[in-house]
Amino acid sequence: MPQGPGTATLGISRLLAGYRARAFSPEEIITQLLSARATRQDRREWLALVPEDSVRARARALAQLSPAALPLYGIPFAVKDNIDVQDMATTAGCPAYAYTASRSAPVVERLIAAGAVLLGKTALDQFATGLSGTRSPAGACRNSFDARFISGGSSSGSAVAVATGQVSFALGTDTAGSVRVPAAFNNLIGLKPTCGSVSTRGVVPACRSLDCVGVLALDASDAARVLAVVRAFDAEDPYSRAAPPSQPASPPQPAFRFGVPEDAQLQFFGDEEYRRLFAAAVARLGALGGTAVRVDLAPFFAAGELLYEGAWLAERYCAVGGFIDERPEAVLPVLRAIIAPGRLIPATAAFRDQYRLRGLQRAIDALWQRVDVLLTPTAGTIYTIAALEADPIVLNSNLSLYTRATNLLDLASVAVPAGFRSDGLPFGSSLTGPAWSDARLLALAELSQLR
Repeated sequence: MPQGPGTATLGISRLLAGYRARAFSPEEIITQLLSARATRQDRREWLALVPEDSVRARARALAQLSPAALPLYGIPFAVKDNIDVQDMATTAGCPAYAYTASRSAPVVERLIAAGAVLLGKTALDQFATGLSGTRSPAGACRNSFDARFISGGSSSGSAVAVATGQVSFALGTDTAGSVRVPAAFNNLIGLKPTCGSVSTRGVVPACRSLDCVGVLALDASDAARVLAVVRAFDAEDPYSRAAPPSQPASPPQPAFRFGVPEDAQLQFFGDEEYRRLFAAAVARLGALGGTAVRVDLAPFFAAGELLYEGAWLAERYCAVGGFIDERPEAVLPVLRAIIAPGRLIPATAAFRDQYRLRGLQRAIDALWQRVDVLLTPTAGTIYTIAALEADPIVLNSNLSLYTRATNLLDLASVAVPAGFRSDGLPFGSSLTGPAWSDARLLALAELSQLR
């Protein structure tokens, strides 16, 4: 099974076992990673690196602690550059917007406290608006398997840093698929957790009411380890939610039902290899004891249209519209074209779309009476960088077909590695369920992912 270079050596379980056996130290692992930078192909995955002296000092300091005392002892990670890290610039992919954070986002603080070692901040589609990784003044972030192709976005650099063996996991953000799409295009697990389960304080918003901090990791068990650290109620984040008292953490057993879109609703945009690979993913769940149930995803797709064509554009304008109005030359033209019209959406439209969404949510709630989990492609196809740059809006919309509704509908979702095209590019499927099904989805992903 193709993987990015060095990824097999950076699995969290392997590193923790090695540290506890004293087979190697965090300082040795970090030294290897820093030494490898000089020979690594630049795919524009990094926007800022933590100074090497600081990284080495952090790794040395861990030697004074027991490897068994910290759940992420010595684990290298990266952070998307719309998430605050103390004393580092947060740019959200726009240098003119940059500010130096006086405090790390709580999600980063929790990882550091758990023993993880931060290596740097990663590239993204500007203001986390896009699913391609091409919408950056620094240039397109390139796919880890074939540099001619998109990496996916907006958490593009986070995905590439993990897939190329530079870190064990990375944080991204996901509003419409921005963790899951790059995960699929780089053969990774991409967790979009339940909205509000991970604090978004210290994150530059895209759509404040919908944004999630997610995890890109080498496998589902690694993502589950990270989720266990970062999931926590944050009283200072008005969108934070406390988890229910108990949620099942095992996959649906012994026989489960999984929803699959009706044939007429499956779109692969001419990519017959992705169609074949999705059929194989359906068969794989069947082999695990699942029964496929054809479901009508019209409500799911209708909700997704609200995100891109409805009143939630106004929420994107609320986030960064003032900056765009003041500094239009600092923002990519495609971003101005997408976000600026949000200022014109009236409050009446916002209420109408909210009413429409509540009806669609009721229809999706009924779906969980028929199935335990929903299986879809993560994206219907993958594009070259040249193709995406030639048609940035339509092709970006195609990429979001199966992912853009999940936050609006308050769902959890995990992108899962699910095979490769004949040209070596990866395909990913997605497992989706109701809010707080994150652990069950990860458990099923662990059984079904291809390695």
